[in-house]
Amino acid sequence: MAHGMRTDAYPSSPGGGGDWRDHATRYALLPLRIFLGVTFIYAGLDKLTDSAFMKDAGAGSVGDMMRTVRDSSALPSLVDLALKSPAGFGYAIALGELAVGIGTLLGLLTRLAALGGALISLSLWLTVSWASDPYYYGNDLAYLMAWTPLVLAGAPLLSLDAALRSRRRQRAGAGHRG
Repeated sequence: MAHGMRTDAYPSSPGGGGDWRDHATRYALLPLRIFLGVTFIYAGLDKLTDSAFMKDAGAGSVGDMMRTVRDSSALPSLVDLALKSPAGFGYAIALGELAVGIGTLLGLLTRLAALGGALISLSLWLTVSWASDPYYYGNDLAYLMAWTPLVLAGAPLLSLDAALRSRRRQRAGAGHRG
């Protein structure tokens, strides 16, 4: 017996139906969303609560870290920009990570949050972890790649985005009936 090719990624009914592969397909991005969301929330909070990190200089400071990686980064000019205000840069990264993590975990403006996460990961890869040898020792490149499916697909299930989309559809449907 021949099997037909499936062309739908997500069935139209929210409950779904179908076999375990259908369910796995629908929920495939959920573990990635949870991991990236929790990790970026943790990273942001870790930076915000580390008094040494938010300093211009000293052991464990963002300023010393930037000065250490400046000459080995792909974009020394980006590091120079961060060094104009290391503490400001530290707060920007920490608050950005926190916003990205919360948006991703809740599934709110998920594509935008994922794009923010990808840009943070890209900037860290081009600066902090660029000199990692071999390249796969630097985790920022892996994070950049992990954000890509969420930039492309968003959070189609178990998200505030999906709830808002459903609510808009219901309102649009009610407006056409009357």
